[in-house]
Amino acid sequence: MSASILVACQAVTVAIAAGWALGGLFHLGDVGEYGLMGLFGLLALYVSALYVRKAIQAETNAHY
Repeated sequence: MSASILVACQAVTVAIAAGWALGGLFHLGDVGEYGLMGLFGLLALYVSALYVRKAIQAETNAHY
């Protein structure tokens, strides 16, 4: 579970940084930057949730 939390934190951090960088690169202003940060952040949360589901599924189906 701790690895899933680490991956989720990194994904959200990278998503917010990417939104800030792209917003600044294309001179979108504050609203554009916040919009991209929110969009990328939601995408990162979705992918993180999929990752956690797959990790739980892998741990419960493991045959030792």
